[in-house]
Amino acid sequence: MALTDSSCKNAKPTAKPRKLSDSQGLYLEIMPSGSKYWRLKYRFMGKEKRLALGVYPEISLAEARQKKDDARKILNNGADPSFVKKEQKRQAKRISSNTFESIAKEWHEHKTSGWTPLYAVSILRRLENDIFPVIGHLPISDITAPQILDVLRLIEKRGAFDIAKRAMQTCGQIFRFAIVTGLADRNPVTDLKGALKPYKQTHYSALDIKELPEFLHKLEKNDARLFFLTRHAMHLLILTFVRTGELINAKWNEFDLEAGEWIIPAERMKMRKQHIVPLSRQAIEILKEIQTQTGQWDLVFPNQITSRKSMSNNTILKAIERMGYKGKTTGHGFRALAMTTIKEKLNYRHEVIDRQLAHSIRNKVDAAYDRAMFLDERKIMMQKWADYLDAICSNGKVIIGDFRRTA
Repeated sequence: MALTDSSCKNAKPTAKPRKLSDSQGLYLEIMPSGSKYWRLKYRFMGKEKRLALGVYPEISLAEARQKKDDARKILNNGADPSFVKKEQKRQAKRISSNTFESIAKEWHEHKTSGWTPLYAVSILRRLENDIFPVIGHLPISDITAPQILDVLRLIEKRGAFDIAKRAMQTCGQIFRFAIVTGLADRNPVTDLKGALKPYKQTHYSALDIKELPEFLHKLEKNDARLFFLTRHAMHLLILTFVRTGELINAKWNEFDLEAGEWIIPAERMKMRKQHIVPLSRQAIEILKEIQTQTGQWDLVFPNQITSRKSMSNNTILKAIERMGYKGKTTGHGFRALAMTTIKEKLNYRHEVIDRQLAHSIRNKVDAAYDRAMFLDERKIMMQKWADYLDAICSNGKVIIGDFRRTA
C-alpha cells in the first residue's frame, strides 16, 4: 500500500528499526530514536543495494518519489545510482573547495616561469589588493559577471581605470585556466565587454626641458631632505633613464665600474633581453659613493627595514612629491625627458636612443639596428648626456652648442 503524507507523519518508532514501503523499492525507515530516513532498495549487477534519499520531513514524500524516479532513470541507463551520487558529492566538494583565490594562485604559479620576477610580484599584489578581498573566497564556478563588475567598479571608483582594465584581463585569464583544468564551465568576463568606463590613456607625466635645470638644482640643494640613497637613486635615474624597477632592484654584481658598464640581466628586463647601460663618469662617481654605504649587500638600493628587499617604487614617487613635482613627473617620466632632450639638444638619432631605452623592436629595420646595438655610439651619448646635465645645473638654463653630436 502506497504511503501518504499522514502515514509518514504519524509513524511511531519501535524498539527496532522498521520500514514503511511505498513503491518501486522506496521506503521510509523509522529508527528507535524517532528519526525517519528515505531509502531506495534496488539491484545493480545482480546485487541488492541501498541508496539514501534524505531525511523526513526535510524531504517530503513527493520529493522522495522524485528522487526515486531520478535514481531509476540512472539505473535504466546502465549506471549505479549510488556511485553517481558519490561522484556528484565528490565533484561538488571539489568545486566548493576551489575558490577563485586558490585557482588564481595556481594560475599565477603556472605562469610565473614566463614572467620577470617583478611582473609576477606585481600581478599577485594587484590580485591580493583588489580582487581577493571581494571574490577570492567564492567557488570559481559560482562567480557571475555582475560580481566581477562590482570588483572592477571599486577600482574605477578610485580613478584607476587602467588598473581596472588590467584586472579584468587578468580575471579572464584565470577563468580560462579554470575551464581548461575542469574547474569552471564558462568565462563570465566575456560578458563584460564594453562594461568598463571609457577612458583616454595618457602618457607618463614628464618635465619639460626648460624645467630640468630647476629640478636638478632642487635635487642638489635637497631642501626636501631626501635620504642619501633616495637622492642618489634619483640622480642615477636621470643619468641612465632606465625604468624605475630596473634601478631599484639593481645588484652590485651587475656593475663593472672599471669598464663603465651596467649589464641588466634578461630576467629583470621588460622585454626579457639583457640590456647594457654605459655608465658616464658622473654615474660611476655616484655608484662609488653608494658602494660605501651598501657595497656589503647584494642590492644597490636596499630598503630601510631589511637589506634583503629593495627600495620601494613609491620611494621615488614620494621624493618627487616632496620636491614639489607631484603630478608633473614620475620616475618613468625621466625616460621621456631624456629621449626628447637628447634628440633635440644633442642631435642623436631615434634608433640609438631607442636602443638605450630598451624599447621593443617595432619592425625589421629596427631589428637590424638592434643587432648592431650602437654600443660605441651609446657610450659617447651617455657621457654627453651627463655632461649636458652638469652644464645646465651649473648655468641654470637649457643649452645647446658644444653638446651636439658631431658626425
